[in-house]
Amino acid sequence: MAGKLHTGRSRNDQVTTDLRLYLSEEIALLHQALIALQEAIVEKSEGHLEIIMPGYTHLQPAQPLLFSHWLMAFFWKFERDRERLDEVTQRMGICPLGAGALAGNPFNIDRQALAFDLGFDAISQNSLDAVEDRDYVVEFLSWAALVQIHLSSLAETLIIWASHEFGFVELAETYCTGSSLMPQKRNPDSLELIRAKSGRVLGHLVGLLCTLKGLPSGYNKDLQEDKEALFDVIDTLKLELPIAAGVIRTLKVNAARMATARDDMLLATDLADYLVTRGVPFRESHQLVGRLVQRAEKLGVPLRDLRLPDYQSIHPAFAEDVYAVFDFQRSVQARNTVGGTAPDAVCVQVEYAKAILAKNESL
Repeated sequence: MAGKLHTGRSRNDQVTTDLRLYLSEEIALLHQALIALQEAIVEKSEGHLEIIMPGYTHLQPAQPLLFSHWLMAFFWKFERDRERLDEVTQRMGICPLGAGALAGNPFNIDRQALAFDLGFDAISQNSLDAVEDRDYVVEFLSWAALVQIHLSSLAETLIIWASHEFGFVELAETYCTGSSLMPQKRNPDSLELIRAKSGRVLGHLVGLLCTLKGLPSGYNKDLQEDKEALFDVIDTLKLELPIAAGVIRTLKVNAARMATARDDMLLATDLADYLVTRGVPFRESHQLVGRLVQRAEKLGVPLRDLRLPDYQSIHPAFAEDVYAVFDFQRSVQARNTVGGTAPDAVCVQVEYAKAILAKNESL
């Protein structure tokens, strides 16, 4: 009887069926790990809603920003990752069993029943495509590569901010190691390894694409190379996601250092906006404030210490109330549109994120 189990079947359709089933189970675990990381981000953001820090572009100070707003940016990155994972799962839920080696099964088996019993949503519509298809593996690796990019960006930023020069955050000792030579060192090894693993995850994606690109139609033994890439990427993410969540949960935020890192140059855009409210076109106001910045730098003083005649020599629209611009709280509160960095806007953002998480947990 056991010898009949292979009737009408091939390793070709059985292997890809098993791989889809395996990946489905692993995706469910990664989905939960991703949600746990998002929960850690929301919890940390909600506990630090009022801290104002310098926001950066090109790693140069740009505008005042709430720390919670910066952190919540990663919630939405990982939310897109979660949505993409659902899409990968949907396209992976196709059952290839019954495709045989390439031409189909001659025994009129009920493929729909097989698919239903195994938990698939649908069956493949072409037996040849069914056995040679590894799109779902490529899509998963593509998804993983983007998750890895987001993890690496988070890690890199925290590494910089945990440095002595910045001191914006402090990492828990659990996620750091000491030096074998220098007793004062507190190295962010967990984050460095997350950053480093980007190479292997991206490499696995590129490697499989290169393997697939030269294959003739039909099953080829080259396809077994998908396993090493897939297994290693799954193991990597299952290790990294909980570590990233732990780093966020235990992170200490140094509000005092963030405050001392703020200077008037962060409010240069607010000065330009001040002129805009007085009828000056923004491109012109941008150039005028640039001249003010140059004057302050030449004199070696903050922008707020320039005298009113200095301002009015640049443009007569400047008045005594210009000095009200130099208020970081006022600056962030002004950006109260949806998605802005104002405290009220960030609170709305956090509540929206919590509703998304609650919905996901109920599914």
